[in-house]
Amino acid sequence: MPGREPDDLRALEARIEEARGKKAQPVTPPPSAMGIAFRFATELGAALFVGAALGWLLDKFLHTSPIFLIVMFILGAAAGIRNVMRAAGELNAQAAAAKPTAAPQEDEEN
Repeated sequence: MPGREPDDLRALEARIEEARGKKAQPVTPPPSAMGIAFRFATELGAALFVGAALGWLLDKFLHTSPIFLIVMFILGAAAGIRNVMRAAGELNAQAAAAKPTAAPQEDEEN
């Protein structure tokens, strides 16, 4: 029976790896409402700041009226809104994946 021992060990190893794989998945709590609000504000604020700063720098170096500041601010606002929408989509996808689907309830007949 020594020939069966490696097969038994391989089966045991496979079961141990399967059990470890199930436990290895980290459980992250859903983000709080304040965390979501800070993320959205940061996404929008950073894009507005970068757009306005680039516009100001372009105006300064090219000696133009504040046309680049205005244009880049508008582009920064558009980029910020796009980033907020993308972040909201990611959060919605995470929330949908985390929620267990409810089993259909059968009507009780009295």
